Amino acid sequence: MTGTGSHTDLIVIGGGPAGCAAARTAAGVGLRSVLIEPDAPCHTLHRIPALDNVLGGHTTGPALARAVAAELAATPLCRPELGRRATGLRAHDDHVTVTLDDGTRHTAPYAVVATGVGPLRPRDVPWITAPPGCDPLPLWLADPRAAEGRTLLVLGGDRPVGTFLRAHPDLRTRLLVAHATGDDHKTDEIRDDPRVTLLPVDHLTLRTVGGAVAAELVGRDGRRRTLRADAVHLSLGSAPTAPPGALVHDADGYCPPAAQHPRVLVAGDLRSARYQRIMTAMGSGGEAALRAYYAACGLSAPPPG
Repeated sequence: MTGTGSHTDLIVIGGGPAGCAAARTAAGVGLRSVLIEPDAPCHTLHRIPALDNVLGGHTTGPALARAVAAELAATPLCRPELGRRATGLRAHDDHVTVTLDDGTRHTAPYAVVATGVGPLRPRDVPWITAPPGCDPLPLWLADPRAAEGRTLLVLGGDRPVGTFLRAHPDLRTRLLVAHATGDDHKTDEIRDDPRVTLLPVDHLTLRTVGGAVAAELVGRDGRRRTLRADAVHLSLGSAPTAPPGALVHDADGYCPPAAQHPRVLVAGDLRSARYQRIMTAMGSGGEAALRAYYAACGLSAPPPG
């Protein structure tokens, strides 16, 4: 059943840093927006215990999330639709239509899609063989008290490993970081930490033995070895998430801005795997909103990057 929708100036899909920046920027130039987010604004920032790469003096993800949510609440031209998910996006010659999971349909001249990425699991990567149903907790959700004095096997060398270590500089733990070739450049920031042992692998088979974890590793030199750890956590990186409909995807599932319909503007981590930072997400969200504004005014802007 289709619910009652609305027509507004801009629809923003995704309430992370990019989406919230788009809504704030749109309000700054007088555009009304509807922001669609299945959770709380910037909820993924709560998994980042330490920040050292954003402006504004915020040193933790939760602090930044609270500040962004407060600014969004003080933006009368933005109407958040929290607890709702976009299930369809259609682009027409003169407007876009976004359908929500309750059947509501919103229309606007333009839409900003900033749904970002979600965490990869062992079943999503070819270099890991894991038992059925194996779904370890991401490292950023690990309880540091439970890690004290223990050895943790970390699957993947994505950057949350460095964030975890910076957030708990006095934590006495040992991290065995097994990673594939694609993560080599990401491990530079942790390779000198004495708590880290880097394990470049071609393949890893995960098993559980009693209450412990065992992993059979095949190194890049072809040598085989067995490791044991007290627990296993994930840091495999992310995969793009996007609503179905009028989006063009590349081979990796990302949505390059320049490839999209003129009325669909992509912002944040959904654009590419190369620029996944809070600051670049916010900047791209603001830029996308300005593109919608310039287009509505009949002004041209440079092609999206």
